[in-house]
Amino acid sequence: LSASPLFSICSNTQNFSTNSLYERNLNKLLGDLYFKTPPTGFGFGSSGQYNDRVYGLSLCRGDVSTNDCKTCVVEASSQVTKICPNLKGAVVWYDNCYLKYSDVDFHGKIDNRNKFYMWNLNNVSTNAELFNQKTRELIENLSTNASRTSKMYANGETDIGIESKIYGMVQCSRDLSRDDCKKCLDGAVSELPSCCGGKQGGRVVGGSCNIRYEIYPFLN
Repeated sequence: LSASPLFSICSNTQNFSTNSLYERNLNKLLGDLYFKTPPTGFGFGSSGQYNDRVYGLSLCRGDVSTNDCKTCVVEASSQVTKICPNLKGAVVWYDNCYLKYSDVDFHGKIDNRNKFYMWNLNNVSTNAELFNQKTRELIENLSTNASRTSKMYANGETDIGIESKIYGMVQCSRDLSRDDCKKCLDGAVSELPSCCGGKQGGRVVGGSCNIRYEIYPFLN
């Protein structure tokens, strides 16, 4: 059974026609991405030239196996063109990976346009202020760690009280520089209070980086 996407965004910039050169370049790029991505969990590239050039990347979550990564990227590349038919730009996110393409070269730039939020509907039962503070500290520490590692990924946990923990994960797309990875994650952290303050779990998910925390372990 294939997982359904968490979210998708179709760029409303330009259309391409069926059987056009752009479509052929896009199909070639999607094929490249699912060969390139699984071995390291990240792939990016472009296909074609001039006005028909298409740029893309795919990133698997840092704890996902090569096999699950491949499954996710294959799924993403087949679904994204159905979700956003004949559009020159799109992003689709799954739990295990995301895939993005555009007719504009976005490699190495922080993507602040494509973004969504998810949160647990349940509120924290204990001291919400302390919980929010501990969550922020955890995610900030992970962000520093992620920006210093080659995978640009970090996960960890922190205790709140005797019985409970907060689990966190952060990740950047590896076309970003270390500084931009940190900047992207800091931006996501600054949005936590407005989307997810006092909630038992939350995610800020973008086209260049994402953060997540829960009160239960959620990684492999």
